[in-house]
Amino acid sequence: MPALNKFTGWLVLGTLVFYLLSVAGWVNTALPTLCAWGANAAMWKTLPKGAKRQVLILMGIGVLALIFAATQGIWMTWREVLAINLPMLAMFVAVSFLDLTSSRDTSRPLPKGLKAIVNTAFGVQLLGAVINMSVIMVFADRMKGIGRLSSTQQFVITRSFSAAAWWSPFFVATGVALTYSPGMKWQHTVIPGIFMGLMSVAFSTIQAYRRTKGDFEGYPIRRESLFVPLLLSIAVIICHFTWQNISILVLICLIAPIATMLLMKARPRKQALLSFVDDKLPRIGSQFALFLAAGLFSNGIKAIILCYPQVFDVTSSHFSVFIFAVTLAGMILVSFVGVHPIISIAVVSPILLPLHPEPTQLGFLFFSAWAISTGSSALTGLGLLMTGRYQVPASVIVNNNWRYALCMWFLASFVNAAFL
Repeated sequence: MPALNKFTGWLVLGTLVFYLLSVAGWVNTALPTLCAWGANAAMWKTLPKGAKRQVLILMGIGVLALIFAATQGIWMTWREVLAINLPMLAMFVAVSFLDLTSSRDTSRPLPKGLKAIVNTAFGVQLLGAVINMSVIMVFADRMKGIGRLSSTQQFVITRSFSAAAWWSPFFVATGVALTYSPGMKWQHTVIPGIFMGLMSVAFSTIQAYRRTKGDFEGYPIRRESLFVPLLLSIAVIICHFTWQNISILVLICLIAPIATMLLMKARPRKQALLSFVDDKLPRIGSQFALFLAAGLFSNGIKAIILCYPQVFDVTSSHFSVFIFAVTLAGMILVSFVGVHPIISIAVVSPILLPLHPEPTQLGFLFFSAWAISTGSSALTGLGLLMTGRYQVPASVIVNNNWRYALCMWFLASFVNAAFL
């Protein structure tokens, strides 16, 4: 294992590179799958105890379910069990490189007032839409200064960041939705997704202004810092309409690393890239383990459903507005007790797919569950970051966000009923 640890970052990178080569038909899918599971093994010791426990429970249930199904004559292929979330992992690695394009502003004073709230909310959503989780730490570290991050600052940045899941092609939620809602067209959810993102910002801005009476210290956004996310989003849209036979996931896996090499700030570039592979990529162990465990767990659930088709026969029903709303409510509620959206999506998908839902509608359900859960719960990865790194109590996060979660659940259900 020590020898494996030395090459952890390269195993993570190999997951992306060999996945792209497998899509082109140049290598077998087994190669990126081995890289992903090898990286997971190498990063296992670095995982927090809570993450290890959750992953082991998911894998344990998944394996037991698969063994039981096998005794009933139901066999899943190794690709279904071990490689279902491979495209998602490859995308996650690709967008991780975009962290190299971000800049840290430590000199300008923190702006105050209503404009500071609006700029901070829009800034963290636009930058987070591309650069992902690291943006949260950039904003939060700068805004807390030498003190502590206030509860108002916390909900403005976490909600606004998470809301990018509704529309950003670079968000991991997109990979999840495309994987668990086969046939989904990402571009069909962009307009309702942007609307939901704007509503999230509006709700948080009004609440923050009323709570602070305008005495809010925000992040000093520069217009030029928004250039990269806007450029990349436009590039994805243009490429998608130019080469429609290439999936959005593959496009992102290609565009993100190329854009990083062209737009990265650090010099020399070669040294910065090598340092990123050796030092930063091995730190994404929790996400790797969770996604791999979710894939195994999901197939265990699917195998059990195949064992008892008469019990899980829902063909007489259809994916109605009511089922959408109830399912979304349940996924949000379980997030408040620590169930990550990837897990609830992995459970819900095989149950709902026999209803033959419109793929875009199902994808919007998954986007909504991800955006609302990660922006509201104290026990998802983002909430745990706030409690661990910035000492915002879990009880404060829940108290701040339950009204937001309720409002956004209602709004997402309305958008589904009215437009999808």
